[in-house]
Amino acid sequence: MSLVVVGSVAFDSVKTPFGAVDEVLGGSATYFSTAASYFTDVSLVAVIGTDFPEKHLTFLKSRKIDIDGLERVQGRTFRWKGEYGYELNEAKTLDTQLNVFQTFRPKLPESYRDRKVVFLANIDPDLQREVLEQVKQPELVACDTMNFWIAGKRESLIRTLKLVDILLINDGEARELSGEPNLVKAARAILSYGPGTLIIKRGEYGALMFREGRIFAAPAYPLEAVFDPTGAGDCFAGGFMGYLANTMNFEESNIRKAIIFGSVMASFNVEAFSLDKIKSLDYGEIRGRYEEFRKLTHFEDLTS
Repeated sequence: MSLVVVGSVAFDSVKTPFGAVDEVLGGSATYFSTAASYFTDVSLVAVIGTDFPEKHLTFLKSRKIDIDGLERVQGRTFRWKGEYGYELNEAKTLDTQLNVFQTFRPKLPESYRDRKVVFLANIDPDLQREVLEQVKQPELVACDTMNFWIAGKRESLIRTLKLVDILLINDGEARELSGEPNLVKAARAILSYGPGTLIIKRGEYGALMFREGRIFAAPAYPLEAVFDPTGAGDCFAGGFMGYLANTMNFEESNIRKAIIFGSVMASFNVEAFSLDKIKSLDYGEIRGRYEEFRKLTHFEDLTS
């Protein structure tokens, strides 16, 4: 089964204590699509400018990502510039140039409208709802958001959350959205807005799932070298949603597996700049790290 993702394709310029890159391929939909493509067919909806090079389109096609929904318009492609300190938990944004992304109105090709799994990456919540109006009968809808929309378009975001099954956000966003400093209380408040499942991404501390009064905790994979966390959350979402789209099993036990696959893809992503690590993986590496995750959290029942 295939899935459709709506988000951004961008050029990133990133500096960390371990190096720097200038105008490399990035964007939420790019990271998501690349990670998800290891599990299922992906249809991408985004916008690029006339400056977007053919080599990047060739790469997306090489991952068998359907780019019929990637619109090219006159102007410059979205650009983001950021810097990380040694903690690598949060980027300091140095420059954002929305360019053609500023007037982006997602238009789904007719062939995308019967997709059963939809992921709404970090875009204006008004646009997220416009996308859902174009999809016929999705079986699973998930979305992401960010502090900018939480602060600036809270009521619109709440309307969107009533229409989604799964929300994926980080811990800071969860606290801001709910007004609760405690994540358990924050999750209870957010679930009351509509989503049946909440995934809270916690970077180097792993991820939490809240669903129907139950909590599942997954660790982050312990790495010796972390070069660039840009796109890690989008890769998590890509692995997570890609696995669910592949299996079309939305039971809690399978969602837990999907969280681990999301964590696997995020862990590979941070080991290099841009898409350099995840663009050349093979499924054996992914499955191997999944098994390592399972061993990290395994312990025996008490015998007495």
